[in-house]
Amino acid sequence: MILRLSQKLNTKIKAGKLAEMPLDENPYADWSCHLFTADRTQYIIMSNTASLYSCVMYGKGITSDGRFIERALSSIREFTEGDGQAFVYQKFIAPSTVTVSFAKALSRQVTGSMKELVAAATHSLESGEVAPHAVGVYLNELLLSAIATQQDRGYGRPKDAFKLLSTRDDA
Repeated sequence: MILRLSQKLNTKIKAGKLAEMPLDENPYADWSCHLFTADRTQYIIMSNTASLYSCVMYGKGITSDGRFIERALSSIREFTEGDGQAFVYQKFIAPSTVTVSFAKALSRQVTGSMKELVAAATHSLESGEVAPHAVGVYLNELLLSAIATQQDRGYGRPKDAFKLLSTRDDA
């Protein structure tokens, strides 16, 4: 499994120098992670790199790479199971968690989309009493151009793109 860290998150958890790595062969096992602040509280957004399917967790108490891995994998499992994706988690994600590597962001397209997701998450978190789990549900319904297929007319939803990953030839 590959966890792609933003510079800010890498500095917080002290993971060291990040390597450049291509997208994981298993698209479900490649996640981009970014640390952000909303209303003076730290959060970490984790987005599947291929589909931008996202979940959000609190950043408080995460000060080492080991603690980050533990909390990130737990949050991804809880979120996917709560979103009706338990089968996907058990079949495609769980087996890849045996080995976890840290890497740099995949591309500017992913980084730009992550910035859009962080802005939407920040707005959602600052506009009311919203739990991080609910923010993830909201983010997965947003229309994003980066994950559009030809049938989507220029925009796609992360939740739909995540479900389609298992139909790809490389999944």
